[in-house]
Amino acid sequence: MSGESYVGSGARRPLGDGSYGNAKTLEACLLSVLAGLSDPGTIAHSLRTGNMPKVTKFKEGPFAGPPWIRGEKGHAMESLCVGFFTEIYRPVVNGVVESVEGLAESLRARGHEVYCFTPWIPGHIEADGPVFRMPSLPLPTRTRYRLTLPLVSRRNLNGIIKRLSVVHVHSPFVTGWMGLRYARRYGMPLVYTYHTQLEAYAHYVPFEPNATRFAATQLTRTFANRTDAVIVPTRAMAQRLRDVGVRTRIEIVPSGIDVARFGAGRRDEGLRSRIGVRQEDMLLLCVCRLAKEKNLELLFEALACAKDPALKLVVAGEGPLRADLEELARARGLSRQMRFLGLVARAELPDLYASADAFVMPSTTETQGLVLAEALAAGAHVIAADAAQNRDVLDGAGQIVAPTPEAFARAFRELGSHPDRHPAARRAAQRFSLETQTDRTLALYDSLRHPARIA
Repeated sequence: MSGESYVGSGARRPLGDGSYGNAKTLEACLLSVLAGLSDPGTIAHSLRTGNMPKVTKFKEGPFAGPPWIRGEKGHAMESLCVGFFTEIYRPVVNGVVESVEGLAESLRARGHEVYCFTPWIPGHIEADGPVFRMPSLPLPTRTRYRLTLPLVSRRNLNGIIKRLSVVHVHSPFVTGWMGLRYARRYGMPLVYTYHTQLEAYAHYVPFEPNATRFAATQLTRTFANRTDAVIVPTRAMAQRLRDVGVRTRIEIVPSGIDVARFGAGRRDEGLRSRIGVRQEDMLLLCVCRLAKEKNLELLFEALACAKDPALKLVVAGEGPLRADLEELARARGLSRQMRFLGLVARAELPDLYASADAFVMPSTTETQGLVLAEALAAGAHVIAADAAQNRDVLDGAGQIVAPTPEAFARAFRELGSHPDRHPAARRAAQRFSLETQTDRTLALYDSLRHPARIA
């Protein structure tokens, strides 16, 4: 994945009348956030006519990086002031938050200033770095996400936003359009990281699903084409954006993890015993949010299909479907073979991954899936549902199977026959180091701020 670049014809575009700031009521803003209706007239016309954007495949171009990455003399590393705009942050625990926080901390460790602008979450007291909370309102769905009210104090506008070197947004919703507005007003480069396939989350929105999915695609395309560059974590997501009509520059930069920390994980028989797994059992571990898009029901069906009481499925994570999933396990007669751990502290995850006989990934909706990289770093054998992005991440280091109960059950039954794959998994995880992500993100920032330096 190193050095991969999808270069389109995008250029900086002024913030026009059809963009952020045009919603005249809170209701209109809420609808635009929920359904991605950046242009309702266009969407309605497209739904009637069936007209979709033309699909064009782009070849990868070379990305040499700026001189300080290439090792050229006479180019000192500049200290940057970077503004992150994100719709979700601590105390919520999910892949987007981990990715945003990991990159922010890594940039700060290099001597750069990073300021995070994100909605206020009730009951949370800030204690983790220069984070600025904006007023917010609850959404009418079961989610920790909130509707951001785009209000920034004059002090923060003058003291921080106006002196940013780069605006880096992590959402195409309210905070993303805020970042776009400031970048264009004050002449700063604008980078957008594509963390989420929004159309895969249509079930959270109280509108007709097909219209919602189409609207989400419309929003992604419209917003991405207004930025200077889009970061995607996998080759599959780069092609996905091209397929839906994104023309701006795309850089493939995998989201990073602390490879050394997860690599320090060790198999712990005491840990296995505490979660109800005997030495002779096969521990199947899944770490994810307990939500519809994670496709956890597939693992239940596979476990029932395998008909092997020695298989134990352990699920780490919380989410809106926990009670439903626990009831489903009882209904399928799988309670003795399953354990729901709830949220697991980050410090305990490396040993948990390393103690598993297999890490299982039923989801096909991720843009990358940080948990795949974490499992590889811990040396776990990975079984993942067949999806282009899962293939990109594993790159031959894990086992890809069809997203069917029979295929997963077969992989479960064959676990004992696999040779030791720990070394190969750990080698594959090196591509996902925070150091590599930070190097390549800084290279992108530099190329946008000083385009003449890129051949």
